[in-house]
Amino acid sequence: MVRILNEAERSASGPSRRTLLTLLGASLAAVPLWGAPHASAAARAVGLDDPAKKEIAMKLVSSAENSSLDWKAQYKYIEDIGDGRGYTAGIIGFCSGTGDMLDLVELYADRKPGNVLARYLPALRRVNGTDSHNGLDPSFPADWRTAARDTVFQQAQNDERDRVYFNPAVKQGKADGLRVLGQFAYYDAIVMHGDGTDPTSFRNIRKRALRSAKPPAQGGDEVAYLNAFLDARVWAMKQEEAHSDTSRVDTAQRVFLRKGNLDLTPPLDWKVYGDSYHIG
Repeated sequence: MVRILNEAERSASGPSRRTLLTLLGASLAAVPLWGAPHASAAARAVGLDDPAKKEIAMKLVSSAENSSLDWKAQYKYIEDIGDGRGYTAGIIGFCSGTGDMLDLVELYADRKPGNVLARYLPALRRVNGTDSHNGLDPSFPADWRTAARDTVFQQAQNDERDRVYFNPAVKQGKADGLRVLGQFAYYDAIVMHGDGTDPTSFRNIRKRALRSAKPPAQGGDEVAYLNAFLDARVWAMKQEEAHSDTSRVDTAQRVFLRKGNLDLTPPLDWKVYGDSYHIG
């Protein structure tokens, strides 16, 4: 997912993000067994996949990606932000140039054959991996907004978000013994960077953090590990000009970490790009 960029960011951004999207499950490292007290606590713990926590996660991401807490208003969002990835659209920034938009429209066509977007599948296959609009213009954006009123398409967006981004991030976070904030830090990272093989992908951000600290599942301190992960995340963001504003980490996630709010328990107050947000 890519937030709406300003003009300076659009001119400087590059096409490296999210070139390969793969599930995290295959890459999960073996985790040592916890002792009985830790296992009992983990069993009682609420994760980011708890419905109330997931709603918070969506609002936090939307504040950074769309400057709004109303994430459901983004089903209809579509724009070419000039970052070399073609059209960016929907609740998680599916891109016509990175494959996840193609997967989404294929899923929608499976669930509702003959829908308004199905006729664009050949063009989406051709432009995958490029920033081209060939075969999409001029009607694709308007048809996307039409499809966004369909609850079948909305659910398809939800399901692809979960399959490609949310579920893998939460799975890895739980395997590392992280609580809600840590699981969210993983989710926000995979949303922005994807989980490909490039140095700034989620899995390589995590590897960079592991060189400095161990997660709780490996006997490490959770706060120390999350600081190391956020340091690695900031490094990754600064490798691409479009992501070089790190306030979604500095004045959001680190604020919660400094307060010791590892379960993202409201009230929550944070800033992104200088704008203030609140969840009561």
